[in-house]
Amino acid sequence: MKMGFINRLQHGWNAFLNRDPTDYFKDIGMGYTHRPDRPRLTRGNEKSIINSVYNRIALDVSSISIQHVRLDDNGRFLYAMDSGLNRCLTVEANIDQTGRAFMQDIVISMFDEGCVAVVPIDTTLNPEITGAYDIDSMRTGRILEWYPNHVKIRLYDERDGTKKDIRLPKKMVGIIENPLYSVINEPNSTLQRLIRKLNILDAIDEQSGSGKLDLIIQLPYTIKTEARRQQAEKRRKDMETQLTGSKYGIAYADATERITQLNRPVENNLMKQIEYLTSMLYSQLGITQSILDGTADEKTMLNYYNRTIEPIISAVADEMKRKFLTKTALAQLQSITFFRDPFKLVPVSELSEIADKFTRNEIMTSNEIRQIIGMKPSDNPEADELRNKNLNKSPEEPLQKGNVDGEAKNVNTEKEEIQNGEI
Repeated sequence: MKMGFINRLQHGWNAFLNRDPTDYFKDIGMGYTHRPDRPRLTRGNEKSIINSVYNRIALDVSSISIQHVRLDDNGRFLYAMDSGLNRCLTVEANIDQTGRAFMQDIVISMFDEGCVAVVPIDTTLNPEITGAYDIDSMRTGRILEWYPNHVKIRLYDERDGTKKDIRLPKKMVGIIENPLYSVINEPNSTLQRLIRKLNILDAIDEQSGSGKLDLIIQLPYTIKTEARRQQAEKRRKDMETQLTGSKYGIAYADATERITQLNRPVENNLMKQIEYLTSMLYSQLGITQSILDGTADEKTMLNYYNRTIEPIISAVADEMKRKFLTKTALAQLQSITFFRDPFKLVPVSELSEIADKFTRNEIMTSNEIRQIIGMKPSDNPEADELRNKNLNKSPEEPLQKGNVDGEAKNVNTEKEEIQNGEI
């Protein structure tokens, strides 16, 4: 319904006009030119190709839906819980992150540090006193120190925009360790060796691109006395002046002088080692180059999801289930589960055949198939029926029941008439 002109004047709001003139001078906290809560990679990970691998895996993990749900007696999904924890996982984890961005933050921080802490920030009750609390907001933190029953965590405080070090009990903090720790985070792992080789290659590239000529000038006389050394130093400075002062960097030399350039490319097997370590890392992580550039087929992606993505999302879900759900909640068949859409990788040419098989075998309804395709649900009641549309619809149950009752009534009437001698 459109708002009337008078109501719009009374209740309308404009970001520029409806502002307190003194609001500009209020203390609203610290200001930054970049986002302060964003995870910053360490150990040189942000300067290498490893950053792109981290980001690809984190994006694929965050694309899987993880929810706080209730199960039936057989452990099957019934419905999603209406709880603060489920809102954090699906809608908004905190004032700065959505549920999907929060999951991506978990994975990237876990890969970088080897272990990440998921901390409830706002809860309905004190977690140190009772476990029957609901979570309103969550954040990831870096674990600085380990104690028998506590951990020291560096967390971003959204109230003043700074990072603070706090000590919390392990029982209320989700501590998620990287399932691929031995491949990624061990000091002598394949990835760490690859990072060291890449840093060496970067250092060589910086030296070759620094603009230095690295020349050796062989003068036509021996330099043994102090006078000859001063003469040679004067000749070196004179050539530097010619090169820097010339428009095109041209200098002259005497016919008896000999100039040797040292910054020639030196042949080594550094690139071969980097290529070997890269291929080994990809095989150990369960990814290929086709996955990174988006040309992988369905079988390759299925292997990637089963070997790489599933262990990571399972580690996150299991730790949240262990720390954020009490024994009472588990006894009430509550759980933290994740769901992956199996139709994302299916081409349109095969989707029609799959839809026919799923509806014919009474696995999915027509409206559920329409939702996968991206169409709005049909208003036809038969579109929500779980039955084979290729078969004729059987007679309605109420009519069958009425016919049976009528026949039974007639039989009882005949029995009564026989007993009374009327027949």
